[in-house]
Amino acid sequence: MPPETLTPERILEATEEVLRRYGPAKATVVDVARALGVSHGSVYRHFRTKAALREAVTARWLDRTSEQLATIVDDEGAAEGRLGRWLATLFEAKRHKAGDDPELFATYMTLIGESGGVVDRHVSDLESQLTKIIEAGVGEGTFHAPSPATTAHAVFAATGRFHDPCYAAEWSRPEITADFEAVRDLVLRGLRG
Repeated sequence: MPPETLTPERILEATEEVLRRYGPAKATVVDVARALGVSHGSVYRHFRTKAALREAVTARWLDRTSEQLATIVDDEGAAEGRLGRWLATLFEAKRHKAGDDPELFATYMTLIGESGGVVDRHVSDLESQLTKIIEAGVGEGTFHAPSPATTAHAVFAATGRFHDPCYAAEWSRPEITADFEAVRDLVLRGLRG
């Protein structure tokens, strides 16, 4: 049986496992190559530097959330319902990332600190998704927003407590769901204006 082809996706999967095992301070490209059974030069053919590899694995981690949310943006149905689901899904996705695997979450927080451009692209993508939902609500006559992009930015900022990793310690508190629902309902009422 021929060996499995080395692809960027396989390298990223192995990198995630290596990061989980060793943490960001000790994980090396050599560790990734060893996990794949290839030379480190083979990894460098796909990712020119260790920083590029770490940035790609961080982007992949963040993109999982963006892809999950994109399905809500593209769903049929009223914009108000989609916006409520989008905000709830973002909160749940971030809460699960922090709570389900705290060590890997801490690893990614370190990597995110190294990859500012990746985070900026992620936030821009999320705000773009919000803009599409708000534009749909304006088109339906449900939302009143003179500038959907500005409104999307404001909604993202207003709900930051429920998706910004700096608040992760609060996400396990018993009252956090009620707090989220209160903010979400306030945002929706404000958009109906």
